[in-house]
This record gives sequence, C-alpha cells and structure tokens, in this order.
Amino acid sequence: MTTIALGGLTLSLDTILVDGMPGDATLSHIETDGMHRLSVTAPGAGPLSSVGLRFVVAGASRYLRNGYHSWDGSWWAAPGTRDADEPEGKQPSLGFAMTALQTDAATVVLGAERHDRFQTRLRFGGTAARMTIDIETLLDATGARSGETLLLFADAKADDALRRWSSAVAAASPLPPRLPTRRITGWCSWYNLYAAITEENIRDHFQAARRFRDEQAVLFDIFLIDDGFTPEMGDWLDVKPQFPRGMKPLLGEIEAAGFTPGLWIAPFLVGNRSKLYRANPDWAVQDRKTGGPLLAMHFYGEFRWHKRSEEYYILDITHPAAATYLANVLHTWRHDWGARYFKADFMYHGMEHGPDRAQWHQPGLSRVEVWRRMVRIMRRAIGEDAMLAGCGAPLWASVGLFDAVRISRDVGVTMTGADQSAESLLRDSGTRWHAHDVLWQADPDCILLRDRFHHLSDAHVETLARHAAGVGGALMTSDHLGELSPARQALLASLLRDAERPAPRWLPRFDVGSAPSEGADE
Repeated sequence: MTTIALGGLTLSLDTILVDGMPGDATLSHIETDGMHRLSVTAPGAGPLSSVGLRFVVAGASRYLRNGYHSWDGSWWAAPGTRDADEPEGKQPSLGFAMTALQTDAATVVLGAERHDRFQTRLRFGGTAARMTIDIETLLDATGARSGETLLLFADAKADDALRRWSSAVAAASPLPPRLPTRRITGWCSWYNLYAAITEENIRDHFQAARRFRDEQAVLFDIFLIDDGFTPEMGDWLDVKPQFPRGMKPLLGEIEAAGFTPGLWIAPFLVGNRSKLYRANPDWAVQDRKTGGPLLAMHFYGEFRWHKRSEEYYILDITHPAAATYLANVLHTWRHDWGARYFKADFMYHGMEHGPDRAQWHQPGLSRVEVWRRMVRIMRRAIGEDAMLAGCGAPLWASVGLFDAVRISRDVGVTMTGADQSAESLLRDSGTRWHAHDVLWQADPDCILLRDRFHHLSDAHVETLARHAAGVGGALMTSDHLGELSPARQALLASLLRDAERPAPRWLPRFDVGSAPSEGADE
C-alpha cells in the first residue's frame, strides 16, 4: 500500500476497510501541491454499513480526538491512549470528522471534506510507537458504495492547519455557511433561573437587561427564554401556568423594548407523558432491538428534569404528519408568537443511531440525511431572516443550516472536572475555534458574572469572561444585570463594546492537555 511522508510523520495505508473488515475496493489517491485526496469505492451491489481506510502512523507525539457534537469533547491525546471509564461517545479511541497529528515540526490533518451526506468516524489504536487510525464513512445501508473524500495535508502551525480544514469543508458544502454579520450578544435564562422560570421573574430580568443596555449604551440584542416554559417535551404549543398570558404578549414586550425575542426547543425529544406521544406513538423512532420506541434518555428516580416524563423518545421527522406538526410549531412561534431567535437543543439525538438500531418511517436515508431534514424543516418554518442556534448539535453537519453552534459543554459552576466545568469549556473551545466565522459563528456558552452561587474565584470569572469574548462568537450571560457589582457590570459593558468591532483572528491559549481532571476546585 501507499506510504505518505508529511510534516515529520509517516502514514502507511495499511488496509482498505469494507463494513469494518479488510475488503476489496478501489482506492483513488490524488496529490496536488501537498494536498492528498483519497477516496474508496467498493464494487458490487447491496447495502454497506461503511467503507474506509486503516493507516499506520509513526512519528506523532499526540493526536486530536475530535468529538462530533457540542458536548462530547475535543482534546489532545497521546498515541496508544487506552479507554478507561468514559462513555462510548467520549472515549479517546473514538473520534469524528477529522483528526490532527502533531510532531515537533508540523501538524498533519486527516479528515473528511463533506459532512452533509454521511458521518465520518475515526478509531484510534495501536501503540505509542505504532499508532493506527481507522477512518470510515458510515454509509448506513443507503445503497451508496463510495466513501467521502478524505483530505490529508500538513501545516507548520496547528491553528493554521485546522483553519485550513474548516475552509475546505466550507468550500465543499452544498449550502454556503451562514455567517452572521455581527456577533450574537444578549441574555439567556438558563444559567441563573434554570427551569424555575415564570412570567414574573422573566419580566424582572428583562427590565434589568433593558436598563443595563440603555445605561451602558451597548449592543445587547438577544433575550432568550430557555427551557422551562413548556410542560412536556413535544407539547411545544402548550405553556405552563406560570405564564398565564402565554408567550405571545411576553415576546411582544421584549421586541417592543428593542430586543430580539428568543425561545428554546429540543425538537427531537418526545416525553412519554406528553400529549403528543399519547396521541401519536407512531411518531417515535422505533428500536429494532426492543421493538418499542428508541430510548434517548430516561429519568427513573426522583429527578425528572422538571417535567413528569420518565422516558424521552426521538421524533421521527421522516413521518409526514410529525414533520407537519413540527413545522407548524416553529411557524407559530415565529409568525404568531413573534420569536426571531431559536435555540435548538439536544440535537445530537437525531444522529446517534444508524439503521442497525433506529427504524425510521422512511427507510434508506443516512443518519445525516435524516438530521438535516429536521433542520431544513425548522429553517423553512422560521424563515431565512430568523436566527437558528444549535446546541448539543452535530458540529460539522450544521454548515449552511445554523447561524451559530455551541462548541463546548455547559459552562458549569466549577473550574475543574470532567464535564460541565470551565476546564472542559476551555479545552473544547480551544480545539474547535478554527471553525468560527468559517462554518458558523461559535458559541462558547454563557459567561457567569454573579458574585455567588458558584465555585469560581474573581480571577476565574474575569478570565473566563475574557476568554469567551476572545473566541469572537456569541457573547451572552444569564445573570440578573441589576444585581451585578459595578465592576462586573463594567466588565460586561467593556466586552460588549469590543464585540461591536470585527472579531479577532486569535484565541487566548489555554492548553489543558488531554482529558480534564477530577481534582478539587482551584
């Protein structure tokens, strides 16, 4: 097989993979000006699960384990790193879309060019001296027999190499990236009020946000009502009694004050106690293993995610009636209630499973095609002029559909820890920033500015706020702006004024190594 020398690495094409095993296929390899383009086509007919290549790599000091969606993490790992107790979606042996291999001299990128048709998966194995990488296109038994084109190239600097890959993905996308002309700024209810929202406390925070904006004379655009206003996942046109007037009058007040009103939705999730599921159980994706609805999440103990449902299923967007229902929900929110900013959350649930597990109403589609159908339905319903932000979303399949994408886990209230901590946020934003303002606007999550109800020092708060501003993307907070100290108000105002200028082409350096620690707060 072919051996390629790049940036101090030796990459040997060891095996052609068909359905995960060595198989017969045609390999195309074209090299132009240091850019290698490789693709695999398997002969014959019949459904295939995947096609790909196995590389043996020598000379890499570390590799980028690149996660697929907002929350599954991206970090540098040493060749030969073994899986420990991580859930499958966060194992160092598993990656998606691309990887970067580093030497003392260069960074070598290996990744798929397109992401709108199929998912690309990487498996890392071998030893520190003899690393192996399996990179496969998951064809999902669609009838396709050709994998996505793989790009292989080197650059002296990691940032430049990763930025180059993002630019290649943008150029290959059938839809041009949606890049907002200015940074997303504003307020979100989640990280202060969480699900305990009412019309009264939302209006209180809204009035404080308006006073802050006007007194500081800053751009503060979005006012987002996050999760907590609907009684069950799926019953998106119902509103909890804590909002006695419904959402339309409240959103009208927000817009009249000069804000862009926003609402939260998890369009793929359907609670087992929702009216939607009771009336339409056939709208849930079926599980080929159990014969029942495919379970996305469950809460069997006393914690019920502030709703009654014990189980959450996946809406089958390929079912025409389900698609019509969701389109009507988003159309109502946009054109009747008046929302113009939409946060679509838990989006990865539409792409977790292939046809070996998920039985959709319409067969023959890849998991990526199903997922993009959902987002296209949403986009058509809200219109091209509304803003759509993805959270818990597949990063690379979002090009051309989302205006902004969360690039990290939730900010959390601690500095260190494996999940929902500042450490994990810094790690992931540092390894995903290359896509900002190339594929979509990056969302590094809200900044915490309050003086209590967290475990962050003053230095941590300021550092994290400035880091979020340095990313150049969305800049939002959830705190009551009337309760902040003058110093914290001044900090936010300063960052917002900076946000009115062009986004920087740099990112502050926070190299926290591989997986985050479980240590105590610093």
